[in-house]
Amino acid sequence: MPMTALTRGGVEYTPEFLMSIDAEKCIGCGRCYKVCGREVMTLKGITDEGMVVELDDEEYEDDIEKRVMTMINADACVGCGACNRVCPSDCQTHAPVD
Repeated sequence: MPMTALTRGGVEYTPEFLMSIDAEKCIGCGRCYKVCGREVMTLKGITDEGMVVELDDEEYEDDIEKRVMTMINADACVGCGACNRVCPSDCQTHAPVD
């Protein structure tokens, strides 16, 4: 049975947590990062060889082909779904947890 929570008004709902971000679909726009107050995600770079690197890593700065959002603290997600609602590329997977 999925976990349930209550709204402030006492209405029961089932949170759907961020489970993954598809790097192929993500356009690195940062909208999800801006609406998340829980530091669940961060923007990283993908090199021409497919390595995920920090954007400020000088060793790879010339090799970054694409910027993508990655999950860094999945346990901080509260399942509000705000990130999914603002995502223009439908790259996130959300699901309830048991």
